[in-house]
Amino acid sequence: MPELITRRAYLLAAIRTAGQPVTTARAEQLMADSPWPTTRRNTARKDLRGLARAGLLTAFVGADERTTYLLTTSTGNQ
Repeated sequence: MPELITRRAYLLAAIRTAGQPVTTARAEQLMADSPWPTTRRNTARKDLRGLARAGLLTAFVGADERTTYLLTTSTGNQ
């Protein structure tokens, strides 16, 4: 039986594999080959924000006023 994965977990794994900052547009591209290929901008934005709220991504607004997300790094000092 295949392992079940959520859309957000898939997106996080894709971001980790890509290893680069992610915008909403890039998240849409990453989801194109997923089990959820119809994921569009609003859903991608919600998923990115949800991953940021969970502490897995860090959001910042660039000079072009676009929100970009980076993987959160753990320092191990917890």
